[in-house]
Amino acid sequence: MGEPIRVLNVLGTTNLGGAESRVMELYRALDRDKVQFDFMVHTDQEGQYSAEIRRLGGRIYHVPRFRVFNIMAYKKAWKRFFAEHGGYAAVHGHMTSTAALYLPIAKRAGVPLTIAHARSAGVDRGIKGLVTRVIRRPLKYRADYCFTCSAEAADAVYGRRWVEKGRVWTIPNAIDAGRFGFHPAVRAEVREALGIADKFVVGHIGRFGFMKNHQFLVAVFAELCKMRDDAVLVLIGKGELEERVRAQVNGLGLADKVLFLGSHLDVERYYQAFDYFVFPSTFEGLPGSVVEAQAAGLCCLVSDKVTREVALTELVTYKSIEEPAVSWAAQIMRGAKKALERQDMCAAIAGKHFDVRQQAAEMEAFYATGKNPPGAVTNGGTII
Repeated sequence: MGEPIRVLNVLGTTNLGGAESRVMELYRALDRDKVQFDFMVHTDQEGQYSAEIRRLGGRIYHVPRFRVFNIMAYKKAWKRFFAEHGGYAAVHGHMTSTAALYLPIAKRAGVPLTIAHARSAGVDRGIKGLVTRVIRRPLKYRADYCFTCSAEAADAVYGRRWVEKGRVWTIPNAIDAGRFGFHPAVRAEVREALGIADKFVVGHIGRFGFMKNHQFLVAVFAELCKMRDDAVLVLIGKGELEERVRAQVNGLGLADKVLFLGSHLDVERYYQAFDYFVFPSTFEGLPGSVVEAQAAGLCCLVSDKVTREVALTELVTYKSIEEPAVSWAAQIMRGAKKALERQDMCAAIAGKHFDVRQQAAEMEAFYATGKNPPGAVTNGGTII
Protein backbone atom coordinates (compact mmCIF):
# COMPACT_ATOMS: atom_id res chain seq x y z
CA MET A 1 0.00 0.00 0.00
CA GLY A 2 1.24 3.49 -0.83
CA GLU A 3 1.46 6.51 1.44
CA PRO A 4 -1.82 7.80 2.91
CA ILE A 5 -3.28 11.01 1.58
CA ARG A 6 -2.82 13.90 3.98
CA VAL A 7 -5.50 16.36 5.10
CA LEU A 8 -4.64 19.63 6.83
CA ASN A 9 -7.10 20.52 9.61
CA VAL A 10 -7.11 24.19 10.61
CA LEU A 11 -7.94 24.98 14.25
CA GLY A 12 -7.18 27.61 16.83
CA THR A 13 -5.29 25.25 19.14
CA THR A 14 -4.83 21.59 19.94
CA ASN A 15 -6.34 22.08 23.40
CA LEU A 16 -9.51 20.47 24.63
CA GLY A 17 -12.51 22.11 23.00
CA GLY A 18 -15.63 21.33 21.05
CA ALA A 19 -14.21 21.43 17.51
CA GLU A 20 -10.92 19.94 18.62
CA SER A 21 -12.62 17.01 20.36
CA ARG A 22 -14.79 16.23 17.34
CA VAL A 23 -11.80 16.30 14.98
CA MET A 24 -9.85 14.03 17.31
CA GLU A 25 -12.72 11.55 17.54
CA LEU A 26 -12.71 11.34 13.74
CA TYR A 27 -8.91 11.13 13.58
CA ARG A 28 -8.81 8.16 15.95
CA ALA A 29 -11.46 6.32 13.92
CA LEU A 30 -9.87 6.85 10.49
CA ASP A 31 -7.93 4.15 8.69
CA ARG A 32 -4.67 6.06 8.91
CA ASP A 33 -3.12 3.84 6.26
CA LYS A 34 -5.52 5.63 3.90
CA VAL A 35 -5.93 9.12 5.39
CA GLN A 36 -3.57 10.95 7.72
CA PHE A 37 -4.33 14.24 9.46
CA ASP A 38 -1.99 17.18 9.96
CA PHE A 39 -2.91 20.28 11.98
CA MET A 40 -2.41 24.00 11.52
CA VAL A 41 -2.99 25.98 14.71
CA HIS A 42 -2.91 29.65 15.58
CA THR A 43 -0.58 29.40 18.56
CA ASP A 44 2.93 28.16 19.24
CA GLN A 45 1.91 26.55 22.53
CA GLU A 46 1.51 22.81 23.03
CA GLY A 47 -2.06 21.64 23.59
CA GLN A 48 -3.57 18.71 25.44
CA TYR A 49 -3.98 16.79 22.18
CA SER A 50 -0.50 17.54 20.78
CA ALA A 51 1.19 14.40 22.07
CA GLU A 52 -1.60 12.14 20.83
CA ILE A 53 -1.57 13.78 17.39
CA ARG A 54 2.13 13.06 16.99
CA ARG A 55 1.68 9.53 18.32
CA LEU A 56 -0.96 8.90 15.63
CA GLY A 57 1.39 10.17 12.94
CA GLY A 58 0.12 13.72 12.55
CA ARG A 59 2.22 16.85 12.18
CA ILE A 60 1.48 20.16 13.87
CA TYR A 61 2.27 23.49 12.22
CA HIS A 62 1.80 27.07 13.36
CA VAL A 63 0.71 30.40 11.89
CA PRO A 64 0.40 33.69 13.78
CA ARG A 65 -2.87 34.47 15.48
CA PHE A 66 -4.92 36.77 13.24
CA ARG A 67 -5.29 40.28 14.72
CA VAL A 68 -6.62 42.29 11.74
CA PHE A 69 -3.62 44.65 11.67
CA ASN A 70 -1.39 41.70 10.72
CA ILE A 71 -3.51 40.56 7.78
CA MET A 72 -0.63 40.82 5.31
CA ALA A 73 1.73 38.89 7.59
CA TYR A 74 -1.01 36.31 8.16
CA LYS A 75 -1.50 35.73 4.45
CA LYS A 76 2.25 35.64 3.89
CA ALA A 77 2.64 32.94 6.53
CA TRP A 78 0.06 30.80 4.75
CA LYS A 79 1.68 31.32 1.35
CA ARG A 80 5.05 30.35 2.78
CA PHE A 81 3.57 27.26 4.38
CA PHE A 82 2.09 25.90 1.16
CA ALA A 83 5.26 26.74 -0.75
CA GLU A 84 7.17 24.55 1.71
CA HIS A 85 4.54 21.83 2.33
CA GLY A 86 2.82 20.63 -0.81
CA GLY A 87 0.87 17.51 -1.62
CA TYR A 88 -2.22 17.94 0.58
CA ALA A 89 -5.36 16.26 -0.70
CA ALA A 90 -7.55 18.66 1.27
CA VAL A 91 -7.59 21.58 3.67
CA HIS A 92 -10.41 21.31 6.20
CA GLY A 93 -11.01 24.68 7.86
CA HIS A 94 -12.75 24.34 11.20
CA MET A 95 -11.71 27.89 12.10
CA THR A 96 -14.15 29.81 9.88
CA SER A 97 -13.31 33.26 11.26
CA THR A 98 -10.35 33.48 8.85
CA ALA A 99 -11.11 30.64 6.41
CA ALA A 100 -12.04 33.14 3.70
CA LEU A 101 -8.36 34.19 3.83
CA TYR A 102 -6.52 30.88 4.00
CA LEU A 103 -8.70 28.61 1.85
CA PRO A 104 -8.16 30.63 -1.37
CA ILE A 105 -4.41 30.59 -0.69
CA ALA A 106 -4.57 26.81 -0.36
CA LYS A 107 -6.50 26.55 -3.62
CA ARG A 108 -4.03 28.71 -5.53
CA ALA A 109 -1.23 26.56 -4.12
CA GLY A 110 -2.77 23.51 -5.80
CA VAL A 111 -4.78 21.88 -3.00
CA PRO A 112 -7.61 20.10 -4.86
CA LEU A 113 -10.22 20.18 -2.08
CA THR A 114 -11.01 23.03 0.33
CA ILE A 115 -13.65 22.78 3.04
CA ALA A 116 -15.14 25.34 5.41
CA HIS A 117 -16.77 23.80 8.47
CA ALA A 118 -19.17 25.98 10.50
CA ARG A 119 -19.23 24.79 14.10
CA SER A 120 -20.82 27.73 15.93
CA ALA A 121 -24.04 29.68 15.51
CA GLY A 122 -22.71 32.88 17.07
CA VAL A 123 -19.70 35.10 17.55
CA ASP A 124 -18.04 36.81 20.49
CA ARG A 125 -19.36 40.13 21.70
CA GLY A 126 -17.91 43.49 20.70
CA ILE A 127 -15.42 44.40 18.00
CA LYS A 128 -14.03 40.87 17.75
CA GLY A 129 -17.42 39.49 16.77
CA LEU A 130 -18.00 42.30 14.29
CA VAL A 131 -14.66 41.68 12.59
CA THR A 132 -15.42 37.95 12.39
CA ARG A 133 -18.71 38.61 10.62
CA VAL A 134 -17.08 40.94 8.10
CA ILE A 135 -14.10 38.72 7.27
CA ARG A 136 -16.08 35.53 6.82
CA ARG A 137 -18.85 37.13 4.73
CA PRO A 138 -17.37 35.89 1.41
CA LEU A 139 -16.47 32.48 2.82
CA LYS A 140 -19.22 30.57 1.05
CA TYR A 141 -17.78 31.60 -2.30
CA ARG A 142 -14.22 30.66 -1.36
CA ALA A 143 -14.60 27.03 -0.33
CA ASP A 144 -15.26 24.00 -2.52
CA TYR A 145 -17.58 22.63 0.17
CA CYS A 146 -19.47 24.35 2.96
CA PHE A 147 -19.99 22.05 5.94
CA THR A 148 -21.95 22.72 9.10
CA CYS A 149 -22.83 20.88 12.29
CA SER A 150 -26.39 22.28 12.53
CA ALA A 151 -29.00 24.38 10.74
CA GLU A 152 -28.38 27.31 13.08
CA ALA A 153 -24.65 27.28 12.40
CA ALA A 154 -25.29 27.07 8.66
CA ASP A 155 -27.57 30.12 8.72
CA ALA A 156 -25.15 32.09 10.89
CA VAL A 157 -22.05 31.45 8.78
CA TYR A 158 -23.31 30.96 5.22
CA GLY A 159 -26.79 32.52 5.21
CA ARG A 160 -30.23 31.05 4.69
CA ARG A 161 -30.21 31.50 0.90
CA TRP A 162 -27.03 29.43 0.54
CA VAL A 163 -28.67 26.66 2.56
CA GLU A 164 -31.84 26.82 0.44
CA LYS A 165 -29.72 26.46 -2.70
CA GLY A 166 -28.45 23.14 -1.37
CA ARG A 167 -24.89 24.40 -1.03
CA VAL A 168 -24.38 23.38 2.62
CA TRP A 169 -23.77 19.87 3.95
CA THR A 170 -24.70 18.98 7.53
CA ILE A 171 -22.06 16.73 9.08
CA PRO A 172 -23.08 15.30 12.49
CA ASN A 173 -20.77 15.99 15.43
CA ALA A 174 -20.17 12.27 15.71
CA ILE A 175 -18.69 10.64 18.80
CA ASP A 176 -17.30 7.28 19.83
CA ALA A 177 -20.51 6.49 21.68
CA GLY A 178 -19.11 3.40 23.40
CA ARG A 179 -16.51 5.52 25.13
CA PHE A 180 -19.25 7.42 26.97
CA GLY A 181 -21.57 4.55 27.87
CA PHE A 182 -22.81 4.30 31.44
CA HIS A 183 -20.61 2.26 33.81
CA PRO A 184 -21.82 2.07 37.43
CA ALA A 185 -18.41 0.95 38.72
CA VAL A 186 -16.67 3.96 37.17
CA ARG A 187 -19.40 6.21 38.55
CA ALA A 188 -18.82 4.93 42.08
CA GLU A 189 -15.04 5.21 41.75
CA VAL A 190 -15.04 8.83 40.53
CA ARG A 191 -17.66 10.00 43.02
CA GLU A 192 -15.70 8.43 45.86
CA ALA A 193 -12.46 10.05 44.69
CA LEU A 194 -14.13 13.47 44.52
CA GLY A 195 -15.82 13.08 47.90
CA ILE A 196 -19.33 13.36 46.45
CA ALA A 197 -20.51 9.77 46.74
CA ASP A 198 -23.71 10.71 48.59
CA LYS A 199 -24.44 13.96 46.73
CA PHE A 200 -26.82 15.02 43.96
CA VAL A 201 -24.31 16.08 41.32
CA VAL A 202 -25.08 18.70 38.70
CA GLY A 203 -22.44 18.67 35.99
CA HIS A 204 -21.28 20.94 33.19
CA ILE A 205 -18.46 20.55 30.67
CA GLY A 206 -17.42 23.55 28.65
CA ARG A 207 -14.98 26.39 28.22
CA PHE A 208 -15.34 29.34 30.59
CA GLY A 209 -16.42 31.92 28.02
CA PHE A 210 -19.42 34.09 27.21
CA MET A 211 -21.05 31.41 25.07
CA LYS A 212 -21.38 28.81 27.86
CA ASN A 213 -23.16 31.17 30.28
CA HIS A 214 -21.53 29.87 33.46
CA GLN A 215 -22.73 32.77 35.58
CA PHE A 216 -26.34 31.88 34.89
CA LEU A 217 -25.52 28.24 35.64
CA VAL A 218 -24.14 29.23 39.04
CA ALA A 219 -27.28 31.29 39.70
CA VAL A 220 -29.39 28.22 38.90
CA PHE A 221 -27.28 26.10 41.21
CA ALA A 222 -27.65 28.65 44.02
CA GLU A 223 -31.43 28.29 43.74
CA LEU A 224 -31.15 24.50 43.65
CA CYS A 225 -29.18 24.58 46.91
CA LYS A 226 -32.20 26.19 48.56
CA MET A 227 -34.28 23.20 47.49
CA ARG A 228 -31.92 20.38 48.47
CA ASP A 229 -28.93 20.35 50.82
CA ASP A 230 -27.05 17.57 49.07
CA ALA A 231 -26.53 19.38 45.75
CA VAL A 232 -23.02 19.92 44.37
CA LEU A 233 -21.90 21.44 41.09
CA VAL A 234 -18.97 20.03 39.11
CA LEU A 235 -17.45 22.27 36.44
CA ILE A 236 -14.96 20.89 33.91
CA GLY A 237 -13.10 23.26 31.59
CA LYS A 238 -10.91 26.31 31.51
CA GLY A 239 -11.22 29.79 30.03
CA GLU A 240 -10.89 33.51 30.44
CA LEU A 241 -14.01 33.89 32.62
CA GLU A 242 -13.10 31.24 35.18
CA GLU A 243 -11.92 33.70 37.82
CA ARG A 244 -15.10 35.74 37.47
CA VAL A 245 -17.17 32.59 38.02
CA ARG A 246 -15.05 31.61 41.02
CA ALA A 247 -15.65 35.07 42.51
CA GLN A 248 -19.39 34.64 41.97
CA VAL A 249 -19.34 31.25 43.70
CA ASN A 250 -17.41 32.67 46.65
CA GLY A 251 -19.74 35.64 46.92
CA LEU A 252 -22.73 33.32 47.15
CA GLY A 253 -21.06 31.28 49.89
CA LEU A 254 -21.01 28.14 47.73
CA ALA A 255 -17.28 27.45 47.60
CA ASP A 256 -17.70 24.14 49.45
CA LYS A 257 -20.37 22.99 46.99
CA VAL A 258 -18.73 23.81 43.64
CA LEU A 259 -15.80 21.84 42.23
CA PHE A 260 -13.62 23.46 39.55
CA LEU A 261 -11.78 20.51 38.02
CA GLY A 262 -10.07 22.11 35.02
CA SER A 263 -9.74 20.27 31.70
CA HIS A 264 -9.48 16.48 31.42
CA LEU A 265 -8.68 14.20 28.52
CA ASP A 266 -10.61 11.37 30.21
CA VAL A 267 -13.79 13.43 30.39
CA GLU A 268 -15.93 10.33 29.83
CA ARG A 269 -15.25 9.30 33.45
CA TYR A 270 -16.80 12.48 34.81
CA TYR A 271 -20.06 12.07 32.92
CA GLN A 272 -20.45 8.87 34.94
CA ALA A 273 -20.25 10.81 38.20
CA PHE A 274 -22.94 13.36 37.26
CA ASP A 275 -26.63 12.99 38.07
CA TYR A 276 -27.89 15.84 35.87
CA PHE A 277 -26.27 17.76 33.00
CA VAL A 278 -27.12 21.47 32.69
CA PHE A 279 -26.16 23.48 29.61
CA PRO A 280 -27.49 27.09 29.49
CA SER A 281 -25.48 28.39 26.50
CA THR A 282 -26.21 31.73 24.85
CA PHE A 283 -25.42 30.23 21.43
CA GLU A 284 -23.96 27.02 20.01
CA GLY A 285 -23.40 25.08 16.82
CA LEU A 286 -24.20 21.57 17.92
CA PRO A 287 -22.58 20.90 21.30
CA GLY A 288 -20.80 17.56 21.38
CA SER A 289 -20.91 17.58 25.17
CA VAL A 290 -24.71 17.25 25.09
CA VAL A 291 -24.38 14.30 22.71
CA GLU A 292 -21.81 12.72 25.03
CA ALA A 293 -24.03 13.33 28.06
CA GLN A 294 -26.93 11.54 26.37
CA ALA A 295 -24.70 8.58 25.53
CA ALA A 296 -23.91 8.40 29.25
CA GLY A 297 -27.64 8.29 30.01
CA LEU A 298 -27.79 11.73 31.64
CA CYS A 299 -30.88 13.90 31.76
CA CYS A 300 -29.94 17.21 30.13
CA LEU A 301 -31.50 20.62 30.74
CA VAL A 302 -30.47 22.72 27.77
CA SER A 303 -30.89 26.35 26.74
CA ASP A 304 -33.45 27.21 24.07
CA LYS A 305 -30.57 28.86 22.18
CA VAL A 306 -29.11 25.41 21.47
CA THR A 307 -30.16 23.67 18.26
CA ARG A 308 -32.99 21.13 18.47
CA GLU A 309 -30.79 18.82 16.41
CA VAL A 310 -28.82 17.88 19.52
CA ALA A 311 -31.88 16.23 21.09
CA LEU A 312 -31.11 12.71 19.94
CA THR A 313 -33.04 11.12 22.81
CA GLU A 314 -35.85 11.97 25.19
CA LEU A 315 -33.23 12.83 27.81
CA VAL A 316 -33.02 16.43 26.54
CA THR A 317 -35.33 19.15 27.82
CA TYR A 318 -35.14 22.70 26.50
CA LYS A 319 -35.76 25.78 28.59
CA SER A 320 -35.57 29.49 27.80
CA ILE A 321 -32.64 31.36 29.34
CA GLU A 322 -35.01 34.30 29.68
CA GLU A 323 -36.74 32.39 32.48
CA PRO A 324 -35.43 33.04 36.01
CA ALA A 325 -32.81 30.82 37.59
CA VAL A 326 -35.32 29.56 40.16
CA SER A 327 -37.45 28.14 37.31
CA TRP A 328 -34.45 26.20 35.99
CA ALA A 329 -33.73 24.87 39.48
CA ALA A 330 -37.36 23.77 39.83
CA GLN A 331 -37.11 21.89 36.53
CA ILE A 332 -34.03 20.04 37.79
CA MET A 333 -35.95 19.08 40.91
CA ARG A 334 -38.88 17.79 38.85
CA GLY A 335 -36.53 15.64 36.79
CA ALA A 336 -34.36 14.42 39.68
CA LYS A 337 -36.06 11.05 40.10
CA LYS A 338 -35.84 10.24 36.40
CA ALA A 339 -32.23 11.42 36.38
CA LEU A 340 -31.26 8.74 38.88
CA GLU A 341 -32.71 5.98 36.66
CA ARG A 342 -29.63 5.84 34.42
CA GLN A 343 -29.44 3.68 31.30
CA ASP A 344 -26.71 3.17 28.73
CA MET A 345 -27.75 5.07 25.58
CA CYS A 346 -24.78 4.30 23.32
CA ALA A 347 -26.80 2.34 20.77
CA ALA A 348 -29.43 5.07 20.54
CA ILE A 349 -26.80 7.72 19.82
CA ALA A 350 -24.96 5.61 17.25
CA GLY A 351 -28.27 4.86 15.54
CA LYS A 352 -28.91 8.56 14.90
CA HIS A 353 -25.95 8.90 12.49
CA PHE A 354 -23.69 10.13 15.29
CA ASP A 355 -21.42 7.08 15.16
CA VAL A 356 -17.88 8.26 14.40
CA ARG A 357 -16.80 4.93 12.89
CA GLN A 358 -19.45 5.13 10.19
CA GLN A 359 -18.58 8.76 9.59
CA ALA A 360 -14.86 7.95 9.34
CA ALA A 361 -15.45 5.52 6.48
CA GLU A 362 -17.53 8.10 4.62
CA MET A 363 -14.99 10.87 5.19
CA GLU A 364 -12.12 8.69 3.99
CA ALA A 365 -13.89 8.28 0.65
CA PHE A 366 -14.76 11.96 0.48
CA TYR A 367 -11.22 13.18 1.16
CA ALA A 368 -9.89 10.82 -1.50
CA THR A 369 -12.38 11.78 -4.23
CA GLY A 370 -13.81 15.17 -3.33
CA LYS A 371 -17.27 13.71 -3.90
CA ASN A 372 -20.29 12.69 -1.79
CA PRO A 373 -19.59 14.01 1.71
CA PRO A 374 -21.63 12.29 4.43
CA GLY A 375 -25.10 13.65 5.07
CA ALA A 376 -27.12 13.77 8.26
CA VAL A 377 -30.52 12.93 9.71
CA THR A 378 -31.35 15.20 12.65
CA ASN A 379 -33.98 15.34 15.33
CA GLY A 380 -35.54 17.99 17.55
CA GLY A 381 -36.79 18.66 21.06
CA THR A 382 -39.53 20.66 22.72
CA ILE A 383 -39.30 23.93 24.64
CA ILE A 384 -41.07 23.68 27.98
